[in-house]
Amino acid sequence: MVRPAYRSRSLRRAKVRTPGGDVHTHYWKRFAGVPRCALSGAILQGMDQRRVKTRHARIRPVSRPYGGYISHRVLSRAIKLAVRLG
Repeated sequence: MVRPAYRSRSLRRAKVRTPGGDVHTHYWKRFAGVPRCALSGAILQGMDQRRVKTRHARIRPVSRPYGGYISHRVLSRAIKLAVRLG
């Protein structure tokens, strides 16, 4: 039986063959993915992607409406559509 801390599914698991020929399970922390747009799925510009992996500091979103949530292309399309419709 593994350590109780390793029984959680929040850790990533991989079977690794050691030099002695045995197969062991190695456990790694799961890191957040690259920040993406909620509507189009595109990678968000202006957000530091390296800091997501290390999690040392809070990622500051871009200072525009819906910054850090939707991409600039989707936002510009939405603004143009809202102006055209009324």
